Amino acid sequence: MTNGEQIQDDSDPYVTPDSGPRSSFHSLAGAYQVGAINPELYKFPEDKSETDFPEGCIGRLWFSLKYEQESEKLLVSLMKARKLQPPSASCSPFVKIYLLPDERRYLQSKIKRKNLNPQFDEDFVFQVSSNTLHQRTLKFCVYHVDKQKKHILLGQVMFPLKNETWSGDNKVVIWRDLEADTLEPPSEHGDIQFSLSYNDYLGRLTVVVLRARGLRFQKDRQAAGVFVKVSLMNHNQFIKSKRTSAVLGSSDPLYNETFSFKADQTELDTASLSLSVIQNETRTLGRVVVGPFMYTRGKELEHWNEMVSKPKELVKRWHALAAST
Repeated sequence: MTNGEQIQDDSDPYVTPDSGPRSSFHSLAGAYQVGAINPELYKFPEDKSETDFPEGCIGRLWFSLKYEQESEKLLVSLMKARKLQPPSASCSPFVKIYLLPDERRYLQSKIKRKNLNPQFDEDFVFQVSSNTLHQRTLKFCVYHVDKQKKHILLGQVMFPLKNETWSGDNKVVIWRDLEADTLEPPSEHGDIQFSLSYNDYLGRLTVVVLRARGLRFQKDRQAAGVFVKVSLMNHNQFIKSKRTSAVLGSSDPLYNETFSFKADQTELDTASLSLSVIQNETRTLGRVVVGPFMYTRGKELEHWNEMVSKPKELVKRWHALAAST
């Protein structure tokens, strides 16, 4: 959506493209709002998620999910946001919810006027087949409406559904910190986002492969299964590798998969990590290496050094993929 689009009236929470008709259900993944929820049913004990915000936090969003197998409905309860960071002192936020890969249709919350810590307490429903549910990703976009009624994106949350279990009637409360939407175009061979963490007590190096974007497929994209191979090296000698599951047909795949390697603290000056994006088992679309000064420079070295200086913290960054040599 462009910053210049006009916002709808609060009473009309469902939005479709201007060129198409409105409908309660759509093919593949219909969606509709079922009204306000009773916040008393979703109370949970106060915890640090309400008060403990990392440096540079641009906001945090709470929601809960439930899937009804019989009716094939995904129920999304949008609860609240905290510590939003608008461009001006005043903030009038609302949230658009997408069920990717469909970015043409979305559901929209009501606007909360002049509120940096809005309480939404709204329920939404997406109609989605159980066969495709684990291939979908929820995208929450938090916007501010300025005086000219322009939409200004404050941040977003991407939540892949592939690792969710849908048993029982209980709704589990989930919170995620907002991420800024990068406006930079993809690099020549695409980019990859991952987090690094080192636990000095356990001697454990953790890599969380989050997503890639702007991948350049070789041959038919629909048949392309793309995965990320993570390899631990020491003195440029291969030690061990692990790989994500493959994502089909997307040049912007989401993974959100975690891998751990044993690495003694004394090895951090000689170890490195290689992350390769591979199509159909054989073709490497791009690669990045992070590690100490012995092997890397620039952003890759900065990422490694920040991980070392912040033990037990997850340090997240984007990296440009380089052509495989």
